[in-house]
Parts: sequence; C-alpha cells; structure tokens
Amino acid sequence: MINSRSQHVSQSSSGHIPVMLEEVLHTLRPKDGGVYVDGTFGAGGYTRAILEAADCTVYAVDRDPEAYARAISMAKDFAGRLIPLHGCFGSITQLLKNKNVEHIDGIVLDIGVSSIQLTTAERGFSFQKDGPLDMRMSKEGPSAADIVNTASEKELAHIIFTYGEERASRQIAKRIVAARALAPIATTLQLADIVHSVLPQHPKLRTDTATKTFQALRIHVNDELGELEKALQAAEIILQPEGRLVVVSFHSLEDWCVKNFLKERAGALGNNSRHLPAAPTGPRPTFVIEKTNGLKASPEETGRNPRSRSAHLRYGIRSAAPAWAMEALHA
Repeated sequence: MINSRSQHVSQSSSGHIPVMLEEVLHTLRPKDGGVYVDGTFGAGGYTRAILEAADCTVYAVDRDPEAYARAISMAKDFAGRLIPLHGCFGSITQLLKNKNVEHIDGIVLDIGVSSIQLTTAERGFSFQKDGPLDMRMSKEGPSAADIVNTASEKELAHIIFTYGEERASRQIAKRIVAARALAPIATTLQLADIVHSVLPQHPKLRTDTATKTFQALRIHVNDELGELEKALQAAEIILQPEGRLVVVSFHSLEDWCVKNFLKERAGALGNNSRHLPAAPTGPRPTFVIEKTNGLKASPEETGRNPRSRSAHLRYGIRSAAPAWAMEALHA
C-alpha cells in the first residue's frame, strides 16, 4: 500500500492525480534494488510514488517532449535513481538497450491522454477550451487537423467508428467533409460544433456527444493501440521471472487488448471447454493472472477523481517460460 506522504507529493507537485495509485503500487510491488519502467511518465505521479516506495531505479518513458522535460526536472530529486527516456513506450526494448538494460522487475502503463495534455488548450486534445486541432503526443507527424481535412469521408467514418465506437460515425464524417469544403477545420471548437450539429448536446447527458469523435482521432493520430500491442510484447521479453506488468486503461478497446494478451499468454485462451486440460502443444504460459477480471477504482477514489470512473487495472506476473516471440525464433 502507498504511504500518505507519497500520495500527497504525487498529487501536489503538478495538480495531476494519478489514477488508482494505491492499486498500482500494490500490484507492481516495488522492492529495494529493483528496476522498473514507467512507460507513460506524464506528470510523474506513478514514478515518484514508486521511487518513494522502495530504494529502486525507474526508467521514465514519454514521447511528449514536455513530459520528458518534467522527467528531467524530477530526476534531480532522486540522485540517479530516475532515468528519463524520450520515446514511445512501444519502443521500450530498444530504449532500454541503449542504456545497457536487458531485464527489469516491473513496468506500469497508464494508457491514454494525461490530465495535463487535456487541460492545455494549445495541445488540442480537448474541446473544453478552443485551441488548434492538434492531438499529437510527440508533437511530430500528421495532426488531427491534417486527418480531418484530408482523409476521405469513408476513412473518417472508419476512424470514428473503430476507435470511438460512435454509431453516428457516417453522419459525422459526412458533415465534416461538407464543412471543410467551405473552410479548413483548424480548431477544437470548430470540430466539436460539427459533431454537435449531428448529435445535439442535452443537459441530462453526463458525457459530451463530441467525446467519442475526439477520442477516436486522438487514438488514430498517435497509433495508441499499435503502441500498446508493441509494449505488451516488449514487456514479455524484458520482464524477469516474477516481474510484473501493470496496465491502467480507460477505453474498452485498450482494455480488450490488455485482457486478451494476458489471457493468451497465461494459456487461458484456445480451449473450447474450461473442463478440458490445457493443450500440451504450443508455447508455455509466460504470465500468471491473479485477478481474472482486473481491478476497478474504489468508490472513494471515483468520488474525489471522476476520471477514475472508467479506469480498469489489469496485471500479470511473468513466469520463467521463454517469451513467445523468442521461442518461435528457436522453434
């Protein structure tokens, strides 16, 4: 469990509240001398709590240059125990290799956009305030505005439906194409207004009707699901036996990806009946799952931090079996 000092520091240092912090520490179980990766440094709440929970080392990864700068600043407080790494968490194997690190004791991922990114209008992640339609975590590559103004109507509908699970995706895509024919869509409020023209906002609705469209564009722009899949596979390779993979997700697609990866690697997929023994052929299970359904935020946390309502934590404990990718190479 987390001590009160760690929780206070993590919350007050940036105004950001790390979601399910106690559960993350309880499942990650930092130990003295351990080596850990925070694959989504963000405001540094998890990293600081891990470093205060044990005399360990944390490699803090983030593709966002602003988050990377925060990690460099925080590193001054921990005398060589915090090592910032600039890059995507899907590239963690190579990032660690560059530091001559081959194995770690645990990795934590907080999937999605950070509170700081959401509340900074200039980053274009939210329509709560007007700002450029950007959404790039790394500040590189095509922006959301580029996608909205150049993708075909069919492509836009596919993005909004696939990553936002938005049933009105075709109507929204059609309205976007009609609007951009008159003038480029450059700001967050412009796009939100277009979505609202298809899905009017009602006072009784707790979630804004533009949320799913913005979420879909953000996931697409940053290839978040692709990065997550690469990070899960990397964790299997770099975690030592008894090492722990902890993932906090906020979206059903992300949670589905983590759930199925862990179930597959734990040997819980593939049999038609739960009464039959596991198939004797194929790779050996590389993860043990203690909590099949994962963990949700406590009622106390959801009361003080609404963002935690949709959070779902899943974790797996690494076995001594070879990583599936490595075993396939030697098959």
